[in-house]
Amino acid sequence: MYILETKDLNHDFSGLKVLFGVNLQVKHGERHAIIGPNGAGKTTLFNCITGTYKPSSGKVLFKGMDITGRTPHELTRMGIGRSFQITTIFMNLTVFQNVRLAVLSKRGIRFNLFRFVDKMKDITEETEEILRRVNLIEERDFPASALSYGKTRALEVALAFATDPELVLLDEFTAGMSRDETHAAVELVRKLTEGKTAVLIEHDMDVVFSLADRITVLHYGRIIASGTPEEVRSNQDVKDAYLGDLEV
Repeated sequence: MYILETKDLNHDFSGLKVLFGVNLQVKHGERHAIIGPNGAGKTTLFNCITGTYKPSSGKVLFKGMDITGRTPHELTRMGIGRSFQITTIFMNLTVFQNVRLAVLSKRGIRFNLFRFVDKMKDITEETEEILRRVNLIEERDFPASALSYGKTRALEVALAFATDPELVLLDEFTAGMSRDETHAAVELVRKLTEGKTAVLIEHDMDVVFSLADRITVLHYGRIIASGTPEEVRSNQDVKDAYLGDLEV
């Protein structure tokens, strides 16, 4: 059984169709990249999967369960995490406070003084462990606004994993990074996704072909290929539509 499937997924914006019968299949435990040119519908597909948009038609299945139209909050509780192309960090809070809010959300604890005090030790320990895993423990008390771009993206990834998801979706997690920052981000994601399932939208083909077990190619809202990196790299339709003669 696939951990994530979309079945004949369609979406449009006021009559402008963006997704056309998308059938995506993601196996448990794999890193699955979704690639395609700008405007291919990649982020729209993520938004339909994670509840930001309700698809115009079709279904989204998580572990065989129909989750179409569920809210992002519900999906987080079910075990789906997501990072965004545009950061959703609270810049006026510290690094620690940002991750702690995600941990509180996972545990279903409202930011309420009495319950918070009761849980303080466990929450603090769990938050600090997440910061260690993403190499942000030294920046624990920095305001998020003081982080470098690469560290900010690492914090965004930390928030996606703070809910301990079975399935995590990462949208352009290396966008705008330097070569060194990209290398660090790839190694971080490689470490954090061990034993989990990850779906990645990524524009950097070096990142895609170094991380992904399988790749799906979207072009104008349609899947034109899906397979191993080697199969996708040699697919003539993919070369014509996207990769060209790029050596990856």
